[in-house]
Amino acid sequence: MTKDEKYIHNNRWLILAIVVMSPFMACIDSSIINVALPIMAKDLGTSMAGIEQVVTSYLIIISATILIFGRLGDIKGKTNVFKYGFLIFVLGSLLCGISNTLNFLIFSRVIQAIGAAMTMSTSQGIITQIFPLNERGRAIGISGTFVALGTLLGPPLGGLIISVVSWEYIFLINVPIGIVAFIAALKYLPKDTTTSNQTLDIKGALLFLVCVITLFWAMLTGQQIGYGNIKIILSFVIAVICFILFIRLELKIENPMVDLSIFKNKTFSINIFCAFVAFIGISCINIIQPFYLQDVLKLSPAKTGFMMMAYPIVLTIVAPLSGYLSDKIGSKILTLIGLIITTLGLIGMSTLNENSTFIIIISILAVVALGSGLFQSPNNNLVMSSVEKSKLGIAGGINALIRNLGFVFGVSIATSILYNRMSYKIGYRVLSYVEGREDVFIYGMRWVYIIAAIGCFTGFLISLIDKTKFKSKINK
Repeated sequence: MTKDEKYIHNNRWLILAIVVMSPFMACIDSSIINVALPIMAKDLGTSMAGIEQVVTSYLIIISATILIFGRLGDIKGKTNVFKYGFLIFVLGSLLCGISNTLNFLIFSRVIQAIGAAMTMSTSQGIITQIFPLNERGRAIGISGTFVALGTLLGPPLGGLIISVVSWEYIFLINVPIGIVAFIAALKYLPKDTTTSNQTLDIKGALLFLVCVITLFWAMLTGQQIGYGNIKIILSFVIAVICFILFIRLELKIENPMVDLSIFKNKTFSINIFCAFVAFIGISCINIIQPFYLQDVLKLSPAKTGFMMMAYPIVLTIVAPLSGYLSDKIGSKILTLIGLIITTLGLIGMSTLNENSTFIIIISILAVVALGSGLFQSPNNNLVMSSVEKSKLGIAGGINALIRNLGFVFGVSIATSILYNRMSYKIGYRVLSYVEGREDVFIYGMRWVYIIAAIGCFTGFLISLIDKTKFKSKINK
């Protein structure tokens, strides 16, 4: 064992603690802002549609740049990209905290998102590289726990902050924490040993950037103005053209941004697809459940938030346990069990109605969370451990991108199905909850969850195709 390898082995859990701060802070920042949007809109003199750009710009930029930074991690070193990503995230947070106009706040969120993308695209690669196979599942499970914790703590922390001080502090709180984490990263993260003389595929990066920005903008904006709008149709066309040109370019050049041969790896491709359908199912709950709880059951926003906490609480408990079990019994069986339980949970969600009790609702949410928790850590382990060291950056970027794609597609698919089925049931076109017609919403909601369950079960069936036992290509 070399001196560097000995250092990594002795400090691997400290390194993990530093690395997981990135997804933790990024997830807090994506969820903490929601409770403050009405106040922010009032202070900045804008509408809710305008202030929602603060949320969507963050999501779009992360998704558009995450593969680029994953590739840069493989070329320049994952630790370098991660460390400076943390610094840029802190700078973006500071700029958000001193923003006094909507345009400057959106600009600041873009800076923040670039930093988040740099850390999110490389964190899983760093974890995979520093942990041996027999501890990797546990480490990735802990990383998943911090993602859940960030999601869980965001709304109540945001509510506490804006009730005591102004909304600017939901961003400024990141600054001291981020600076401490950055200093710790400089001191303790190992130096990059795998760098390359290759250059970034600039043309491919630009094509991918335009593709994702136009696709996500069309999907998110289409929910508000309708997918038949000429601007939305044109954006989808541009996204498709850019994607086709991107694929053709990547197949031709010597050093592509995304080495498409990675998808020839059956284990990688199948588990990436399974992650995609699983996150679609989760996002359906995130977008539909608050409307069900507040409009159908007439719960207050505070009680709705309390009910929704059942999911991240269970996930926080299950994710590290699942990671630990994957080190003992293997990841494959846990992903299959997780997908089946998630499918059953989504079927359970489809049975909810205006008479469902709180205990039933929380119990079914807990079942979905149990399945998700059993699935996510082993699935990430399978994805990241199925590729070579030289491709860990791009693999981590793809894995993180798929999560965002799943959420965006899930929101769009869920709302489209919901309003389509509600319109069919009531006999005319509707694009919102119809007062006094709980039965119409329940009918549409049932269709959303049934289709989401079919998607997860399809992922389970496809996962059965990969019958090979899990063997890592990474050196232990």
